[in-house]
Amino acid sequence: MKIGEMASATATNIETVRHYEKIGLLPLPARDAANYRSYGQEHLARLSFIRRARDLGFTLDQVRELLGLADHRDQSCAAVDAIATVHLTEIDRKIADLQSLRGELSRFLGDCRRGTVADCLIIETLAPAGLPR
Repeated sequence: MKIGEMASATATNIETVRHYEKIGLLPLPARDAANYRSYGQEHLARLSFIRRARDLGFTLDQVRELLGLADHRDQSCAAVDAIATVHLTEIDRKIADLQSLRGELSRFLGDCRRGTVADCLIIETLAPAGLPR
């Protein structure tokens, strides 16, 4: 299959496919007689794996590690669990940060006096100290 077909099948931008090849996440495909990239089912499966991992928020380095582990299926999954645990901890931290941000913005809105922009607490909070608003 051609790059556009594989990209479409996995909802991946063609440039992203090329980037994954460039950084070694996807093996370089063979070329056909017209010098077009020719992808096989193994490329499609690998790209699908990468897309799913990225959709779950794994970093490219984590994806690289997971792919390396997936390529050696007889190993213990302890390393996979460790990568997923680190990622879950990061997700929990981001959720806590977002909840904190939500609370802060909610407080600003709750304190809003519904006056003019000149008296707006949100604008006041966002404006750097010492600069005219």
